[in-house]
Amino acid sequence: MKQTGFFDVEERLARLSGLGDQLEAFSRTVDFEVFRSDLNKALAYSDGSKGGRPPFDPVLMFKILVIQTLNNLSDERTEYLINDRLSFMRFLGLGLSDRVPD
Repeated sequence: MKQTGFFDVEERLARLSGLGDQLEAFSRTVDFEVFRSDLNKALAYSDGSKGGRPPFDPVLMFKILVIQTLNNLSDERTEYLINDRLSFMRFLGLGLSDRVPD
């Protein structure tokens, strides 16, 4: 097994793009930020004054629901595949070291 290089992830993502990553095309087509205000209203997050873990970004969670629906996945399988697939991470805007919702 060869040593990991600085650009390995970028090269792999470029290869996925060249192979026609469906989620990348979906991201270019749909502006998910349009849904942010409606999601914020519907979720009615607290102001955080009582403490607790801050919620995940509502657009991120919405995109996770899109992944689940497109692939007919359970919550557990979705969490696993987000951790496993670079294409899912890229679609969600997550890096390798970012926390994945459980």
